[in-house]
Amino acid sequence: MKMLKLISGLAIGVLILLVSILSFLGSMEVDNVKISMLIGTILWFVVTPFWLKEE
Repeated sequence: MKMLKLISGLAIGVLILLVSILSFLGSMEVDNVKISMLIGTILWFVVTPFWLKEE
């Protein structure tokens, strides 16, 4: 369960929040931002129900 929380946290923290900050600062192109955010969102929606169900 801790591993699922870690994956979920990394999906939100890195692939969504950090990418949006980098996009705002102009360090990433829009196409890369869209792909990274899509991967982060899908990963979060897939992993999160498994560790929420266990508590």
